[in-house]
Amino acid sequence: MSRSWERKVQKNRAQLNRQRKKQGHSGFTKNGIVVSGDTYKGRKFVFPIVLILLAILYGLLGWASSTLPDQENQSSPMMTWFVVAAYIVLGVIIYLRRPYLLVNKDNLQTTKLNRVRTISASEIARIKVKSGSVVIEPKAKGSNWVFTRLINRYDIKAMGERLEQFAKANNIHFEK
Repeated sequence: MSRSWERKVQKNRAQLNRQRKKQGHSGFTKNGIVVSGDTYKGRKFVFPIVLILLAILYGLLGWASSTLPDQENQSSPMMTWFVVAAYIVLGVIIYLRRPYLLVNKDNLQTTKLNRVRTISASEIARIKVKSGSVVIEPKAKGSNWVFTRLINRYDIKAMGERLEQFAKANNIHFEK
């Protein structure tokens, strides 16, 4: 975008945010997404550790196979180290991308398989909160949304309290 166009967009966004603030709504961010509600962030650490361990194993096997005597190298050592580096980079990226649960007034939002998923309150059958996990069951066919302390390091207690308020406000069956 040209600079003049960016200035126009920024000016219009600021004007729209002022109007929305007067009406009691939240404003738009730079990328145009309305942000409101409570966000609970976790941290993925199991899968990145597995990827990095696989990279180390693959690197050790590649190094060991290249040092064997009287053996023709059938694979390039450059390709081996490229794959090791790719696994490590993928592990770091997955570690840095934090999973989250965004609780709005009438819907929930999270990322599943690298896509933003939203479920409205009318589509939720029940919410179960256990000691180490939160399970959100949709009414329609589909998989449950499971948030655990063990795998993704969510604050289950705080999430459970907020989801209990969400369930009461939207008449959703809540189990503790």
